[in-house]
Amino acid sequence: MIWVALAGIFGFGLLNFVDSATAEEFYAGYLVEQSLSVDNLFVFLLLFDFFKVPLQCQDKVLSWGIYGAVVMRATMITLGAIAIETFRPILLVFAGILVYSSFKILVEGDDDEEEDMNENAIVKFSRRLIDSTDEFDESNFFTIVGGIRKATPLFLCMIAIEISDVVFAVDSVPAVFGVTENPLVVFTSNMFAIMGLRSLYTILSKAATDLVYLEPAVAVVLGFIGSKMIGEYFGYEIPTQLSLTVVATLLSGGIGLSILERRRT
Repeated sequence: MIWVALAGIFGFGLLNFVDSATAEEFYAGYLVEQSLSVDNLFVFLLLFDFFKVPLQCQDKVLSWGIYGAVVMRATMITLGAIAIETFRPILLVFAGILVYSSFKILVEGDDDEEEDMNENAIVKFSRRLIDSTDEFDESNFFTIVGGIRKATPLFLCMIAIEISDVVFAVDSVPAVFGVTENPLVVFTSNMFAIMGLRSLYTILSKAATDLVYLEPAVAVVLGFIGSKMIGEYFGYEIPTQLSLTVVATLLSGGIGLSILERRRT
């Protein structure tokens, strides 16, 4: 929980040493990024199960996966900020991605649990990327088989997690740029959310499957932010405080409905 607490303290620091608008942008961006991280969690759980990663090894894979995610997100945020600075209509592309993702989730739902992971493109690519074995060697990423150095399923799982994060970043980075174009806020909200996922993994991994209404709520949030970006591009400003209220209400509503549904069953 330490990273969640640090995010709260950082936002409070922005409120006191910068201004309230920046703090509101940070909290809104953080809420969006943290909620999107729950989707990452579903994929992590599927990959851990598919590669049969022992419980005691999951922490190592998750840690390395998050370190890689920090580097990739920083790179994508930097490129996004440069793109917005040099070609402002790119905001409409970002908005289109969010609206499409929102529509796709709401209409098609989540079919991750039904997917055959053997046919998953990310898993296939991970296996083709490097010579590997199906045998684990304790918590090692590589082992020697017949005198040849090969990757263990642990390493393949980590690669698959890294690639899946790049896929999720396609929604995640535009979403936070829809909340604010302040590079500091975009970067810090992403980093705190990623590190917060690491801290909350044990709790969320047990509760994720029970939050049945969270994903639809996230989809509506993505649609709202995409619409907000389009409106603001054409001169219709939406106050950050209103955005924060909408995001917080939708996400808390999704969690609350999920808890009620769980109690009924």
